[in-house]
Amino acid sequence: MQGLKASNRFAQPTKGQRCHRVLAMAMPTIAKDMGLDTNGRSIAETKDVKAALELGPLVRAGVDDGTMRARFEHMIRNAQREICAAVEEEDGGGKFRTDTWERNGGGGGISCVMQDGKVWEKAGVAVSVVYGNMPVSALKTANPDIVLPEGLPQGSMVPFFAAGISSVMHPRNPMCPTMHFNYRYFETSPTDVLPGQWWFGGGTDITPAYLVPEDLKHFHGTYKKVCDKYDPTYYAKFKADCDEYFLIKHRGERRGMGGIFFENQNTRPVDEHLAFSTDCAASVVEAYLPIIKKHKEDSFTEEEKRWQLLRRGRYVEFNLVYDRGTIFGLQTGGRVESILMSMPLHAGWSYDVIPKEGSKEADFMDAARNPREWA
Repeated sequence: MQGLKASNRFAQPTKGQRCHRVLAMAMPTIAKDMGLDTNGRSIAETKDVKAALELGPLVRAGVDDGTMRARFEHMIRNAQREICAAVEEEDGGGKFRTDTWERNGGGGGISCVMQDGKVWEKAGVAVSVVYGNMPVSALKTANPDIVLPEGLPQGSMVPFFAAGISSVMHPRNPMCPTMHFNYRYFETSPTDVLPGQWWFGGGTDITPAYLVPEDLKHFHGTYKKVCDKYDPTYYAKFKADCDEYFLIKHRGERRGMGGIFFENQNTRPVDEHLAFSTDCAASVVEAYLPIIKKHKEDSFTEEEKRWQLLRRGRYVEFNLVYDRGTIFGLQTGGRVESILMSMPLHAGWSYDVIPKEGSKEADFMDAARNPREWA
């Protein structure tokens, strides 16, 4: 996996940037939830997001910049920096607070959170890079498709590396949609009983309170364009997988209006998968911020604000009941502040709300129950 060079606009850090090992429990499904030591502690807190994000690579000493580990990490670190800068500029008032964390044994991360901004009531972008040894049985948590050989000695361990970026952004105005994205890379080293393995996963999805077809066409169209660049079948498959994943089963409705969602990508050359994840991350600003710019000054009624809070409640329900990362993190004692970074500041659960037939809210509910094609 040497010398991978995916074309993208996320430049690698300069050689002069110093290395700083940190850990954020922003990816609980690859740390504490797998039985790994997660003795994380805060080592820095600053309001200067630019300074915090220029700490340099997090990978352990000795990893050459030509490795997949370093290249993926450089991509997500720079994606975090560029996305935070673009969001701050669009907000026009809010600033990201940054927390850096470390763990004895290897790895680190940075959580950037804006709260009470002019446009966003809460927005977070977190990077996590962890490595070390984990129980072989924990591979099933990371990748349910893995087939483990029978008769493995109890307590067998495997060297692993995992890196990812995740984000959720909750605007104030109910005419502005919430957006979520996550891109990750996982790798294990070969052992006497298991071959080395690697895979990519991720996606970007949108959760409006009200449907604006041209906005959804823009968002989905942006990601369809990225998908089509690599495979004309990608968008339809990843859009359907996204609609399936974000189903709130006890409500019979989706969390939002979907996007793309993919798992366990490892069937093509590794540099192609890296390039796809890179282009997806690089498209977040293009897909999302024009919609925010268009609607951030829109007027709205108290009734529309109550509807937004009701949909935020559905967002919370999905994340606490079904989201894999949230569940694993909370069940196994991960860092709560990072795990719940995705939660909105405000949400509502008004009793037995049934939208009036023919209303904008009823139209939304129909689309949430019967996914539509937007691109």
